[in-house]
Order: sequence, then structure tokens, then C-alpha cells
Amino acid sequence: MTVKLQGGLLSEAELRQYREEGYLIVKGLLQPEEVEHLKQTFMELHAAGPIPGYFEPVSAEQAGGDILKQYPRMMHPHRYNQTAMHYMLHPRIMGTLMDLIGEEPLAAHSMFYFKPPGARGQALHQDNFYLKVEPGTCIAAWVAVDPADQENGGMVIVPKSNTMEIVCPHEADPEQSFTVDEVDVPEGLHTVPANMDAGDVLFFNGSVIHGSYPNRSKDRFRRAFICHYTGVSATKIGHYYNPLYTYEGQALTLEANPDSGPCGKEFEASAPH
Repeated sequence: MTVKLQGGLLSEAELRQYREEGYLIVKGLLQPEEVEHLKQTFMELHAAGPIPGYFEPVSAEQAGGDILKQYPRMMHPHRYNQTAMHYMLHPRIMGTLMDLIGEEPLAAHSMFYFKPPGARGQALHQDNFYLKVEPGTCIAAWVAVDPADQENGGMVIVPKSNTMEIVCPHEADPEQSFTVDEVDVPEGLHTVPANMDAGDVLFFNGSVIHGSYPNRSKDRFRRAFICHYTGVSATKIGHYYNPLYTYEGQALTLEANPDSGPCGKEFEASAPH
């Protein structure tokens, strides 16, 4: 029997914050045993070794001192792991998304970040530069698997950047960021830390400028399970993200969006971030 997706999980104050600021942290959305399940699953996947095309860690000797080569992000784990698919379509996450989007959500993308001590951060960016959802935008659900703060490279958000158009990036500092694109904080706006406990989920829309700094802790991972979604009214998305999935797990294919956006072919955003 198909279980209907239930919304109505958020208060009017929470919905207002999301509309005005572009982001919302929902405390304790996942239970401690669910967080532990995620952590255990992905540490076992890491120990099992490479998954060609999705996850390609190397040995410490091959890494040459770059810890992120030993612990790279894992892309699209829902395509090869049922636990990842389950949490991407988790009823409390999908129900919250329905409240925020105002319609049925579709799941497009999943990632797992290990971010061990010493790992670089990720320069400020906007998600819809990569996903290229039309009409409208995408929305991220960022699940904290470990406590995340500014010492271990927790997220920073630029409130009120949600109404902006996509900004053309410039080259990021490779000493600070493992990704190459960076956007500047617009005049009059500023970054704020999005510190989280394990099990909290940060939601933000595809125009919100966000990123993180290096993990400067001595012994703390900052693991996170991150998925991207859009509403059922979307008709286009970057080709990398097809197929999308309904709450019931039905695969849907949207029109592949070939548009390179306002930044031209030099900044072709066909790859995930």
C-alpha cells in the first residue's frame, strides 16, 4: 500500500523565516539511531573502496598529504545503496520539503561528505548554478551526521541571498577550497554560521550563497549527507541529475537543461558541486 506524503510539519514562524532568509535549520529531524545508521553505512562504503564514477579514494601514499583524496565526497550514493535512497526519500525530510516548496518534492541528487580533520572547505557558491532547475530553483537538505561548527568546517550561509539571480563565479583559493568556483558576498549582506547538532537538517534554496571553511579541528570529522530536490512543477534540470524520484520511489526524467546560464560556456555547470 502506498503511504501518502504528509506535510504540515513546520510552524508559520519557520515558514516565514525560510521565505525571508532563504534557509531553515530543523533541529533533531533525524533520530540518533538514524544518524548512526547513516554514519555506519558510509564508513563501511569508504572501507570497501572505490565505486568507479562515483567514489574514488586513494591510499595515504597516493594522496600526497591531501586528506580529501583519501576521503573524497561520495556522489549519487542513492544510485547504488538502498540506505542512501531511504534517507534521500525520508518521510520527515520530504514532508518538510513539501511545506517549504508548496508542492510535492522530487529528489534529484545525493552526496556524502566525510570532511576529516585537515580537509579544505568549499568556496561560497549557489546550488542552482549546477542543477539548472527551471522553472524556479532547487532546494538542499543538508543532514548533519556529526556536530558541525566553525572549528570543524561547518556551513556558513548568506541570509537573504535567496532572491538573487545566479552570480557568475571567479576562481577560488585552492588552499582553502577543494572546488574551483567562488562567488562574492553581495554588498549589504554577510555570512552567518549554521552550527548544527547531529540529526539537524539545514534546508536552503538554490540561490542562497553558502559554503564552508577548512576543518581546523584536531580529531573531529564533519560528515554530512546532502541531497537536492525540486518541486513537481519543474520541467528542466541539468542532465547529470536525471532521473529524479518521487516520495514513492518512482523514477522520473525531466528535460535535460543544456543552458550554460548567464556565465557562458567558460563556466559550463554540468558537473555537481
